[in-house]
Amino acid sequence: MPPSSGSGPGPIAPDGCAVEFYVLLPPGEDPAIIQAAAGDGRTILDLGSGPGRIAHALAALGFSVVAVDESPDMLARVVGVETVCARIQDLRLDRRFDTVLLASYLVNTPDDHERRRLLDTCRHHLAEDGGALIQWQPAEIQDAWVRGQGGTKDGMTFTMTELSRPAPDLVSATMRYEVGPRTWTHSFTTRRLTQDALKAELRAAGLVVDVYLTPDRTWLRAVPAA
Repeated sequence: MPPSSGSGPGPIAPDGCAVEFYVLLPPGEDPAIIQAAAGDGRTILDLGSGPGRIAHALAALGFSVVAVDESPDMLARVVGVETVCARIQDLRLDRRFDTVLLASYLVNTPDDHERRRLLDTCRHHLAEDGGALIQWQPAEIQDAWVRGQGGTKDGMTFTMTELSRPAPDLVSATMRYEVGPRTWTHSFTTRRLTQDALKAELRAAGLVVDVYLTPDRTWLRAVPAA
């Protein structure tokens, strides 16, 4: 499968994401979704935090956040939040959290072994009465992708410039991001996951779906299996 890659001004993280572009991305509705799902739990482990897009907003809401990312360049942009530089798959802190956050569709990694390791990390760090909040792309969303789709939001233009399906359960794409005179690209391959497939992956990691958090079901809360 094609490796992830990126281009454009500023440093590029190992997964192809451009640091300077992700610094510009607003948190959107994600912090409110997480706040509602976290309930009274005040500790959050943000896996794959990037430059703190969500972590900063959650800290401002009063949560105690630990931000984890494998890119030192990403973590250098995180301010006022504890950071850990590590690959999510390898992380083993001697701490448990009320909420473990796995956003940015990381669970759709095309590598099945890596997906299991990501979910194992979620379960390892989750308090027994806590919840793992996972953002994913259901198969029907990826099935609707077409080359050339995109739009403009918050002064940023998004365009899917390349699209292929190298296997029945894989989608490869290149996104172009434009902000003023600056342009970045991100090429990646993602796994087509059905709800049943994701539930099976969660069960293998000792987790079960508790509730879907959004109407499109792209955010869910998983809890430790009984």
